[in-house]
Amino acid sequence: MPDTVATPAWLLRPEPGLCPCGCVGKRRRGSFVAKTIAGAGGVLQAALFSEDVAREPGLLQRLDARAKVVLLVALLIGVGLVHHVAVLVAAYLATLALARASALPLGFFVRRVWLFIPIFTGIIVLPATLDVITPGEVVIPLPFGLGVTRQGLVAAATITIRVAASISLVLLVTLTTPWARLLAAVRALGVPRLFVLVLGMAYRYLFVLLSAVGDMYVARRARTIAPERDARSGRAFVGATAGALFGKAHVLADEVHQAMTSRGYRGDARTLDRFRIGAADLVAVAAAATCILLLIGGDRAL
Repeated sequence: MPDTVATPAWLLRPEPGLCPCGCVGKRRRGSFVAKTIAGAGGVLQAALFSEDVAREPGLLQRLDARAKVVLLVALLIGVGLVHHVAVLVAAYLATLALARASALPLGFFVRRVWLFIPIFTGIIVLPATLDVITPGEVVIPLPFGLGVTRQGLVAAATITIRVAASISLVLLVTLTTPWARLLAAVRALGVPRLFVLVLGMAYRYLFVLLSAVGDMYVARRARTIAPERDARSGRAFVGATAGALFGKAHVLADEVHQAMTSRGYRGDARTLDRFRIGAADLVAVAAAATCILLLIGGDRAL
């Protein structure tokens, strides 16, 4: 028996890397199943990151969850009543300032807002900029007798900025409030118990199903010798595991529901901390009311 155990030479032997130009080695496109699983892992990481951010000592984290829900509804109504782009831009910049004061990374916050919905909204309202839909002063002539009007651009920008500001307000509340406290606050404000129950269970089972899909895919890869050469194997895996996943989810739902009811769960979200309305919440309500008056007043003035 030797005194020391040496690392095998084949484990220390360097492997040729892939050249960026593609002249050395061979690059393979990733499987769509692997990319989907990676995206699911990103969802889990984002949820865990949100829970960590919700416990940071920021401005909005100090407020009562019920007050934040009421302020969110009021501010959404105020933003919906605004019709001028400049006022909506000011409201969106205010959400960025609140995100900064609440210890939210601005890059992460801006990406979460603008990645999908506002861009998709802008694409949807893009035809409204044409003179055949929104008549007015043509500022960009197009072929076939078409043109982009100034009135159409203003309308499209108004809708897009309004959606961005509204999503920013929703994210501010959801990212600075733990999910359990948010559900408890919604229930305390009179939302029906069944709605809170379905929402809470859907949130929990989303991560359970994502974890189950990841485990099934890892088990499949561990039993696979030859690499995947086309997308047919991925489609076969999806088709074969879809039924098994739904069956597993159904059995797991029954087990979790029985476990929760045996521990006294009746559909109400409960937290260890009690709700308390403090001076900071009253100041936030007054500040939100002032902001709504400024938004509507500025919109009327313009």
